[in-house]
Amino acid sequence: MSPIKISRRNFLKLGAAAAALATGSCSRPREPIVPYAQQPEAELPGIPRFFATAASFVGAAEGLLVESNTGRPTKVEGNPAHPGSLGATSIHGQASVLELWDPERSQAPRRHGEPATRGAFEAELANVLSKLPRGEGLHLLLRDATSPTLLRQIEALRSRFPRCVVHAWDPLAFGMQPALYRLEEAGAILSLDSRFLDDHPYRLNYARQYANARARHCRLYAVESAPSLVGAMADHRYAMSVPAIEAWLAAQDARYQAILRDLRAHHGVIIAGDALSPAAHTLVQRLNQELGASVTYIPPAAPRFSPIHDLHDVKALLIVGGNPAYDAPVDLDLGAVPFSAHLSLYNDETSARCTWHLPATHFMEHWSDTRAFDGTASIVQPLIAPLYGGMSPHELLSLLTGEGKSGYDLVRETWRKIDWEAALRKGVIDGTAFAPTTISTSEVKAGKAERWHLRFVADQSVLDGRFANNAWLQELPRSDSKLTWDNAALLSPASARELGVETGDLVDISHSGRSVSAPVWVMAAHADGSITLPLGYGRSRAGSVGNRAGFNAYPLRTSPWNVSGATVAKVPGRHEFATTQQHFRMEGRALAREVPLLEIATFAAEKPDTSLYAAWPYEGYRWAMSIDLNACIGCNACTIACQAENNIPSVGKDQVMAGREMHWIRVDRYDEKNRTHFQPVPCMHCENAPCEYVCPVEASVHDSEGLNVQVYNRCVGTRFCSQNCPYKVRRFNFFDHTPHDESLKAQMNPEVTVRMRGVMEKCTYCVQRISRGRIEAEKAGRRIQDGEVVTACQAACPMQAIVFGDLNDEQSQVNSAKRSPLHYDLLAELNTRPRTSYAARVLNRNPEIDDG
Repeated sequence: MSPIKISRRNFLKLGAAAAALATGSCSRPREPIVPYAQQPEAELPGIPRFFATAASFVGAAEGLLVESNTGRPTKVEGNPAHPGSLGATSIHGQASVLELWDPERSQAPRRHGEPATRGAFEAELANVLSKLPRGEGLHLLLRDATSPTLLRQIEALRSRFPRCVVHAWDPLAFGMQPALYRLEEAGAILSLDSRFLDDHPYRLNYARQYANARARHCRLYAVESAPSLVGAMADHRYAMSVPAIEAWLAAQDARYQAILRDLRAHHGVIIAGDALSPAAHTLVQRLNQELGASVTYIPPAAPRFSPIHDLHDVKALLIVGGNPAYDAPVDLDLGAVPFSAHLSLYNDETSARCTWHLPATHFMEHWSDTRAFDGTASIVQPLIAPLYGGMSPHELLSLLTGEGKSGYDLVRETWRKIDWEAALRKGVIDGTAFAPTTISTSEVKAGKAERWHLRFVADQSVLDGRFANNAWLQELPRSDSKLTWDNAALLSPASARELGVETGDLVDISHSGRSVSAPVWVMAAHADGSITLPLGYGRSRAGSVGNRAGFNAYPLRTSPWNVSGATVAKVPGRHEFATTQQHFRMEGRALAREVPLLEIATFAAEKPDTSLYAAWPYEGYRWAMSIDLNACIGCNACTIACQAENNIPSVGKDQVMAGREMHWIRVDRYDEKNRTHFQPVPCMHCENAPCEYVCPVEASVHDSEGLNVQVYNRCVGTRFCSQNCPYKVRRFNFFDHTPHDESLKAQMNPEVTVRMRGVMEKCTYCVQRISRGRIEAEKAGRRIQDGEVVTACQAACPMQAIVFGDLNDEQSQVNSAKRSPLHYDLLAELNTRPRTSYAARVLNRNPEIDDG
């Protein structure tokens, strides 16, 4: 093929157009946006700025501070002023910035799958509405209805079209009356299949409260049907199916009575999970009243609309968010609807069945508002103009109501009586939390327990399937199994023996005339006679990352969280899993250490120091970290925060199976003595670093502040340092995993080098943040103050389990942590003298209960 000839004039025209497009893709919104910190609006190159916003991932908002670098959102932190986050972030909050820049997001409207224009959609919509007198046959289906502005628009819609019907469908929004628990005031907690640390709408707030209670040695009991972060942290854990839990509550055996006595003696509280029946919830409410537990009942963050089952006589259907064709319990016959439109981030399974697909704006691209679980409202402010010209939910409803207003104008109108700039800076609208309400209880008979109980849970990473195309989350190891890029049917060893299966075998699960084939993962902590099915997989139109990964459990979901009476049988075939941990025993080594409460005073960690050389005199700073295993819940927020901060690539399922994952901090899981232990393991930054002695090119060296740094330009990839590292925290870039798509490049942190293949990588204690803190301190003529430098993993942790600081500051938090009687070094017998150390987990068991 002959080369294409282009004139100088055309070259300059094309170059100017490319430059304009590049500039426009990172342009600011038209309306003024206000940074979180009090600082001038003028941009300074190289100085990141933070903007307060909020986002809903599991039914209620968590507050976020989004970092912007020259107009590019690159990182997410938690908003300490927001009750839904208290300064922490979930893994989904961290991964939302990758969702923003995903090149496979929908980029143009489509009609019957063919490219179309927004103008054509608006014209057709106006024509359809003109033929629906008083809105007869008009239906609106919402995914998220926690926005006060959206609810105000719905009222305006009903005024214009009194006969229109509004529906709501959120596959994760099921439950009884919302309750606020004051966990930090409790001396004992009984969790009945409650996942209050996993996927609860108030999970970050409850994690912080539980951390405070745990520091006071609050005792936790967990009775659960599926492994969870709650059960992993429990002092006493019992695996039972949901029917067995309810039978145990009714039987009130000796163990139950001992737990109840402990709750009475220590201002206890009982938390019932959504999978339990209304009858069980009524019993728990009564018990909490008897205990005097600190429980307040509030209205739901989103009002109740017509259920999705009531979609009948539909002439025009507008679906705002969600993916009901994939996850709804009814078969939506969208082909029979004369006019249908789906507003979503991706051209997904629902979009393929609708007349129109409309690209939606990401929450970092539009104006909106939302509520936390306790009702506190926040303004959702954009950081960037829509990358692909998407439409926000408010703009779509504005077309229906005939207002024709922008999202900014609509939100300002909703909150016209507040101090607008103050609300944007703080990220919270004061005085908007819900007032307590009365509870309504009804005695409902629990269902009959039948063999093979199915328990549905939101997948820890992809949730209901929303994040299926997010590579960070797909590759993030699940806390309970360390699986990546997959889901599995989880069952106990006894159940596996009964079925004649082992990990990787396939089973056919049938219920109510529907069947699903799924691979098995055997877990020691699982309840017998029950199978846990994580949702969110088996997607066909998620994108190149999420398509054809895992199996779809939704066809079996005839009730929200559990069904009984399934048929399970082994079928031919095997499935290969990608997991980051193959062994879950400590084999007698003191790795993730645990000490009974009454033995803290006698806990003595081995701290050998056999060096013949005098300690190196660090005259400036001496950085170190301490990780409290008594607080760590294994949520993986630290791992994904590190990935977002340090431009760590995802490598894919095949490379994970080859042991080549790239995470700089891993969270090891151990199952010992019927208990689960989590241990985050970053680089130890050893004072006597074994990696440094063997590097032939001195790529691994100590700096003047005690950091074990990696000089990428020197590294020639011998991997000797990895072989010599007893902690196995070094990662080698076997291939060039750096994204080449321009939108993904825009997500990169400009303060961190993007590594190519052939170099060794590891945790740096976020040295770029240390440098930023040093620059600010030197400008003020002082030392860096304690708490001024916060590492990415430390900032994200909802339990505040990670402390970082200067050992040369005797009053620093890290020095205080290392003076704890629970302090110890990992593999201290090797005399590596690591700068990263741990505090042992405290076990507070009830002496009345003997679990064997």
